[in-house]
Formats: sequence, structure tokens, C-alpha cells
Amino acid sequence: MSNHSLNYSTLPGYFEHDEQPEGPQFRATTLPGFGLIHRRYDTDGDSGHEQTQWERFMHFLNHLNKEASDRARYKLIFVIRHGQGFHNVKEAQVGREDWEAKWALLDGDDEMTWADAKLTETGKSQALEIKATLERDIREMKVPMPVKCYTSPLTRCLETTRLAFSGLEWPTDQPFRPMIKEALRERLGKHTCDRRSTRSWIESNYAEFEIESAFTEQDELWQSDYRETLDEHVMRVRQLLDDIFNNDKNTVISFTAHSGAIRALYALTGHKEVWVAPGAMVPLLVVATPQ
Repeated sequence: MSNHSLNYSTLPGYFEHDEQPEGPQFRATTLPGFGLIHRRYDTDGDSGHEQTQWERFMHFLNHLNKEASDRARYKLIFVIRHGQGFHNVKEAQVGREDWEAKWALLDGDDEMTWADAKLTETGKSQALEIKATLERDIREMKVPMPVKCYTSPLTRCLETTRLAFSGLEWPTDQPFRPMIKEALRERLGKHTCDRRSTRSWIESNYAEFEIESAFTEQDELWQSDYRETLDEHVMRVRQLLDDIFNNDKNTVISFTAHSGAIRALYALTGHKEVWVAPGAMVPLLVVATPQ
């Protein structure tokens, strides 16, 4: 496929997450084996040895990409919502209405700061639970590690990515080096928790991370008087997927992002609007086709 904007959709029928309830009353959590459904594939039997469900799924996925040639590209995206941040704690204390009207516009209060919110101790534990799940399921079920990790530059996502992936056995000879992408950020504007730190601060505190080339020193995207619309957010996620599907040949990748960013991703790809719990990791099988 040529390097232009693509159509994106998710393929249901492979993960329990695809059929989970929609809306804020339900929060998706990390499932054993990441909820891969036990089923048969057309490619079963191609291998001469007994395989796990995940090995059979990956064989099937690689077959899809091989057969599609230039007609489509398939990627398994492990989507991670950052662990609990201090902004989540404050919103729970005051309620969504007061949070939106007053507290989200402030940097903090007498007890905590939530501008570019950091993880709470609970949030750190949630990220470490992702790591423990990966260690177990990679060993027991042959779940594939993401070959490339992409993350929002907001501190709660950087912390989550580091805690969830550091120390795991990487699938390539390259060192652990997540890529920071502005387009994975939460809905832009007004809320101080969504205003990022400077590039130099990120480089100093997360030296093992790679930063995309266009990343500016100051946050030039966040505005104190304008909140990004859903349509604008979806367009930003489309540009992200265009970039990744055109330039990253890896089949298995991960996104560490935010609740709003995940919902924008679902809106773009036609996935059900399943809300994801803090510190949860869910799988998404995405296909890109020419427009």
C-alpha cells in the first residue's frame, strides 16, 4: 500500500474484550491470556508440533499479513491505560461535575498536585501487575511481547510504560526503547493533568525512551482556554495510525495512553466503546486498508 491515509477497523471474534459492555458503568481489566478466545483457525495444522492458543493465533495473524500483500495490513495492538494518577483520585473525591467545572483547571490543592499527573502508589502497583501478567503469560501461553512500544509523553504514561516493561526479556536484540508520541496524549486543553512537561525534563528523567523528531521543548498543543473535541481527537489518532502503519513493519506493538485516547481509537476503528480500567492492558486486532 502507498503511504497515504488508510481506513482502519478492528476484527472481532478473537478476544473477549471485543464483546465486553460499553459505557462508563463497566471497566475492562487485564484478562488471563489477555482474553484470547479458544477457537480454531484456518491455518491450524501447518505446524508439526503442539502449539498454544497464542502460538496458533500468531501463526494465523502472520498468514493474514502474508496473504494480504499490499491489500491490507494487520497489527495486534496491546492497548494500556496508565495506572491510577493523582488526578483520578481528586476527580473521585469531588465528582465529575465539580472536577470539570473547577478542579481540573487547577494544578493541585493543599494535599496533591495533578498537573501532568504522576502515578499514585496504587497506580504503580497496577503497572507492576501488567508486568507480572506478561511474565507469566509469555512463559506459559507464549503471548508475544510487543516489538515496539509507543507511549504518551504525559508522566503517568511514561511511569506506567517503564514499570510494565522494564526488565522483561525483549523479543529483539535491541534494548528496551519505547517511542514517545504526542498523538497518544489525552484530550488536549484546559485540564492541567493533560499539560505535558518539557522535552528536556522528559529526556532527563526517561533517558531510555526515544522521542519523536518533531517533539518541541515546550508543550505547544495544550491550551488553557480550549478543549479538543472528540472529532479532533479522532483525527489526531488517525494521523498516529497513518504514521505507524506506514512506517512500522512490526506486527505486534503497544500503546500506553489514556481513557479518552483509547475511546478515540475505538471511535476511529469502529470498536465498541469499552471503557478501560486504570492500569489495564487490552488487545486490539486492527486492519488497515487503502481508502
